[in-house]
Amino acid sequence: MDTINVSDYQNISWIENLALEEVNMEESGIIKFNDHLNTQQLLEESSLNFVNKLKDRFDLYVSLFNQYRSNRDTSRSIKIFRIQNTVNDFILFRNSLKLIVARRAPDVISIGFLSSNGGLFSARLANENQSSHAIHEIKAHVGPFNSITWRFQGEMVEIEALVKYYLTEFIKHSSR
Repeated sequence: MDTINVSDYQNISWIENLALEEVNMEESGIIKFNDHLNTQQLLEESSLNFVNKLKDRFDLYVSLFNQYRSNRDTSRSIKIFRIQNTVNDFILFRNSLKLIVARRAPDVISIGFLSSNGGLFSARLANENQSSHAIHEIKAHVGPFNSITWRFQGEMVEIEALVKYYLTEFIKHSSR
């Protein structure tokens, strides 16, 4: 039998979870036949995973940005904080500007800026002259076979593009 190289697969945690559930079922005698049909649970797991991936990517690029600025004024470095009493929401902070990434519901992740004067605004978009006062929402879409994708204004979101866009906006706005 050929050896399976698990690094060839993006997400294999689901099969590990199935195996562990079966072992638990054998030990406890409790059978759960419908968990894989629970959309709310699937959305909860997907949103936690999505925000964790966003935070990891922001951490990487913020660290690089701060390193490239290291021989300059360190007071202008970007800091990342977790939001207390939340599962995995976080804030980027620099020069009294905050970029807030928060799970508002299992199927909605909001991203917006909060300035020191209390103003809440969203990132500028190419097709808008100015940023709007509403924050942006990334919404889950449940497709066939419980395939969950994350979308902004109906379009699928790529984490790399999202992080690059918002971090660039954050750095431009907070440099003032």
